[in-house]
Amino acid sequence: MVGCPAGKLLKGKKMQKILKEFGLNTDNSVYVIAEIGLNHGGDIDVAKKLIDSAAKTGVDAVKFQTYITEKRVPKDSPIFGILKQCELPFDAFKELKNYSENYGIEFFSTPFDEESVDYLENIDCNIYKIASFDVVNNTLLKKIASTKKAVIMSVGMSNIDEINHAYDILKTATKKISLLHCISAYPTSEMDANLAAIFSLKQNYDCVIGQSDHTNDIIVPLYAVAAGAQVVEKHFKIDDAMNCVDAPVSITELQLKKLVSEIRRIESIFGNGQLGITNAQKGTVVFRRYKQ
Repeated sequence: MVGCPAGKLLKGKKMQKILKEFGLNTDNSVYVIAEIGLNHGGDIDVAKKLIDSAAKTGVDAVKFQTYITEKRVPKDSPIFGILKQCELPFDAFKELKNYSENYGIEFFSTPFDEESVDYLENIDCNIYKIASFDVVNNTLLKKIASTKKAVIMSVGMSNIDEINHAYDILKTATKKISLLHCISAYPTSEMDANLAAIFSLKQNYDCVIGQSDHTNDIIVPLYAVAAGAQVVEKHFKIDDAMNCVDAPVSITELQLKKLVSEIRRIESIFGNGQLGITNAQKGTVVFRRYKQ
């Protein structure tokens, strides 16, 4: 397997090399994504403030959603009005990409239609996210695969046959695939997190495995990292006073900063997996008994 074994976290240069081979540029062992999504409410200035805030937390990337509402849901959908209100014009994403890159943060997005993929290609988006809802959307999968770029796909609600089918479509054009365990419940309770699914994904797929988390705290994604998640995605808001669409599943700047810090701490605790006499044990070697 290219990814790390179930229940283990590869550390340091080896993990960084693997992540970079899969299109995830980081100097750490876990790639952390601030999912801004729709929380800007359709206001590019708010989107920029969210990027400003995310940049303070140490995340590797910020992620948005790019779509044409009429192509995403029917007009009689209960969420049509919300999506329309939060829809940003295509040219806003070029501005947001440049704004993110000024902070040294990767920008990418979830496209929900072919036109959105074409636009993101036009601005040289390096990564595409596929939402759980589109794991069974063959047309969109093929379109995104055709870019040959890195792909991160959440697999909430999907069974093994559906994931296999989507994975095979993507694999025809790109090897840079990451699969994220996800529970599509907004918010998700800790007891419904089903983190053992991370082990199942690691056993079945030769790629990077991570978690897209919809709890409203940071404990579950930390456990996910301890279980071997190499990517963590969390919905993000500036603070609790922020009135935004995904507030129930979003964590604040302070929480996200703590999440990143604790993830880096877990990376250090896991170490490099070396067996034998480590630096910490050198002072104890003198007390060792040897075979007579």
